[in-house]
Amino acid sequence: MAADQIILYGYRLSSCTWRVRAALNFKRIPFEERKVDIVKAQEQLTEKYRAINPAQKVPALVIDGATLVESMAIIDYLEDTRPGPKLTPESPLAKARMREICEIIVSGIQPLQNFGLKLQFNTEEQYLKFSRHHCERGLQTLEELLKKSSGSYCVGDQLTVADLCLVPQLFNITTRLGMTIGKYPTLSALFAKLLAEPVFKETHPKSKQ
Repeated sequence: MAADQIILYGYRLSSCTWRVRAALNFKRIPFEERKVDIVKAQEQLTEKYRAINPAQKVPALVIDGATLVESMAIIDYLEDTRPGPKLTPESPLAKARMREICEIIVSGIQPLQNFGLKLQFNTEEQYLKFSRHHCERGLQTLEELLKKSSGSYCVGDQLTVADLCLVPQLFNITTRLGMTIGKYPTLSALFAKLLAEPVFKETHPKSKQ
């Protein structure tokens, strides 16, 4: 592997992988994406992948001679080392608003609906009831926050990390969990608008790889 080669280990339908894929795309950073099948083959549980990511999760990014794990840490690194175009607002308040939205998604929604949780339930119905309940609570919170912070994007008129977190999560909620978001007008309108943005069209799980 070339010293300057950037490799993203991930799963196309993983919201965490999509965040990083979108960040790389937005900053126009060339990279190679290598599939880790976390559903059928469960390749994340192999010793080969464990050597790449000890947590045995996706994504992992090989960059600058190092391997980084955890999507938000990876995005922070990209923002620090490849600052243009920026994914964080300049204003301290706007930056805090961005982080509020990110935390609700990354900490309050995503972990409570991921594939790994299924093993903790006896039936698919139990898993879906649990996940949909917690997603609904998160959506309610996001709707109230976005009423105050959103413009063309989650925070004003600048695309930020909040948008990179929002789109993949809403995609999973509306497809994999079969939930509807129409009763959240701010959220649903923003989601439709963001899906048409080049960064999300080009990195969409169903886009040409």
